[in-house]
Amino acid sequence: MKIICIGRNYTNHIEELHNERPTEPVVFMKPDSAILLKQHPFVIPEFSEDVHHEIEIIVKISKVGKYIEPKFAHKYYEEISVGIDFTARDLQDKLKAKGLPWEKAKAFDGSAVIGEFLPKNQFSSLENITFELTNNNKTVQISNSSFMLWKIDELISYVSQFFTLKIGDIIFTGTPEGVAAVKPDDVLEGFLEGQQLFRIQVK
Repeated sequence: MKIICIGRNYTNHIEELHNERPTEPVVFMKPDSAILLKQHPFVIPEFSEDVHHEIEIIVKISKVGKYIEPKFAHKYYEEISVGIDFTARDLQDKLKAKGLPWEKAKAFDGSAVIGEFLPKNQFSSLENITFELTNNNKTVQISNSSFMLWKIDELISYVSQFFTLKIGDIIFTGTPEGVAAVKPDDVLEGFLEGQQLFRIQVK
């Protein structure tokens, strides 16, 4: 399986990092080795002193697809959740300054937290879902899918132009504002419409 990530999909997050607003989705990848194993802590890697949390709504692909039209995209997934795209911000800034790819800062081992998946049909509208990240019981990121520049179905359609989507692939749909560095002993919990879908400890 592959992990397809979308960057710069919330205006306020674009502004907090002083990035340009894109005219089309920003896409990058993580390998399956980036998935943080269940019941494992997130260990801050030795090569970074500024790893940021980025909570995102995530989608699990349930059907093989290529060149998917937006109006049919809803047929290609049945479950959604929340996850974290951990980012070594100091390393990313250095790579961006040199015009180099981000993979070392975004795709390292353990950099993708995958929450428990829920059936999408339990939500009345996927374009109006609230999600939240707490750190030591304090809300640090909270937003709603209504603020996405590109909605879930639009992202699936766009990504499928470039990559064949396969069963089990996961799409990270972008993070809102509020990203910040994590520290040892932090406890991060992710919620979708008030339901806790992951809890991890930082070491």
